[in-house]
Amino acid sequence: MKALLVLEDGFALEGKSFTGEFDTGGEVIFTTGMGGYQEVLTDPSYCGQMVCMTYPLIGNYGICREDMESARIHCSALLVKECCKTPSNWRSFTSLPAFLRRHETPGMEGLDTRALTRHLRIHGAMRGVISTTEKDPLALQARARQLPPMQGRNLVPLVAAQKPYAWYDNSPQDAVLEADGSYAWRGTGIPLLVYDFGIKWNILRQLCLVGFEPLVVPPSFGVAAARRSGARGIFLSNGPGDPAALDSEVALVRELMDFFPVTGICLGHQLIALALGGRTEKLKFGHHGCNHPVKDLATGKIEISSQNHGFHVILDGLEHVEATHVNLNDGTLEGLRHKSLPVMSMQYHPEAAAGPHDGHYLFSRFRQTVEEGVPAQ
Repeated sequence: MKALLVLEDGFALEGKSFTGEFDTGGEVIFTTGMGGYQEVLTDPSYCGQMVCMTYPLIGNYGICREDMESARIHCSALLVKECCKTPSNWRSFTSLPAFLRRHETPGMEGLDTRALTRHLRIHGAMRGVISTTEKDPLALQARARQLPPMQGRNLVPLVAAQKPYAWYDNSPQDAVLEADGSYAWRGTGIPLLVYDFGIKWNILRQLCLVGFEPLVVPPSFGVAAARRSGARGIFLSNGPGDPAALDSEVALVRELMDFFPVTGICLGHQLIALALGGRTEKLKFGHHGCNHPVKDLATGKIEISSQNHGFHVILDGLEHVEATHVNLNDGTLEGLRHKSLPVMSMQYHPEAAAGPHDGHYLFSRFRQTVEEGVPAQ
């Protein structure tokens, strides 16, 4: 079944559907990972985006139950050069096309992903529409231009937790809290409140591995309830959209830092920076892939990192905050810490399930921060 992709500037590519009829749109971005397509599909941070995989053959190892990053697919569509319909992997329980169809997510193949990636690198990520029913490029371009831009969009309500849950036995479990926020911890680790703005499950797995007991709460979980919960630290998750649109979340983080050690990944990092007086800007085409070099400024070591973000942090010379990590491709900030408060964060993904694992130490570093104590009241 023929399909057409048209970007807001009129750039068009033909391909075909491997999931049936579709007609949808979103911000078109590319990711450079050779694998990890299942993690990409189920990462809530891709909400509102159509993802182009730069590696030409996708789907070889199928879909594996253990590799889910959430309970469902969140991206708007998957764009590939060629989709493998018959995977070969003893862990796989279904194929990529069947998985996409089950979650009603369009899959398009046969398009020139190199040309698309080059266009996005030159002109930047932009809105686009794909369709198997509309064949007029001008009509699709007009529709793409009517889509909301990513700047100013708050997508967190579409993916965040709606109620608290615990994480153990490698899965989310029901959690019952008192009306005031107090909670009977199981005693399996250091009590940690995890604010879910669209969290990846492997973050929770890594937090457990370094000795935390995570209790996941929605963004509406207030500071008073957090203080009564019995938690010793706060973790802020990744998530989609424009961090500058999250005014209430920034205010929440600013207050949480008065009472708890705090860390965050990706969107959580950006919220911390905004709460500390920094700002965020949209990147031209974002950082999406498993091969970004990052320098740890404290040790001088170079890490290869997994990344997925369209916005970056600018500290503007804040005297009370220092950079800890920097991206060697473009010099953007990858990590920060407060000079007097137990607050640290990272832009990239140290938990990356599909690798690389160079940044895993950051979870242990935060555990040490929590064990050293809360800020003075």
